[in-house]
Amino acid sequence: MFNDITPIPLQAYLLISSLLFCIGVWGLINSRNAVRVLMSIELMLNAVNINLMSFSSYIDGNLIRGQVFTVFVITVAAAEAAVGLAILISLYRNRTTIDMESFNLLKW
Repeated sequence: MFNDITPIPLQAYLLISSLLFCIGVWGLINSRNAVRVLMSIELMLNAVNINLMSFSSYIDGNLIRGQVFTVFVITVAAAEAAVGLAILISLYRNRTTIDMESFNLLKW
């Protein structure tokens, strides 16, 4: 009964990954909210993780190169989220807003 299951093709994973990446880029460009920008970056990193895992599964069957790189990307994403949220909390305490248009700290 379970032997009739066909594997999901690589193109399906690539389609989902490209869709997630495009949603992340769209959110990064169109968002004024800093939290939404961080979430868009996380979506883009997750799309990269899906690509790494799918190519590792289809090309390197027995090796785990894609999984190792995915763990590194997840680690970097966690560090990025922690630092980004710390910066946002600091900006919110000083400016009482998280609107990206109102951050002019580096302007003369």
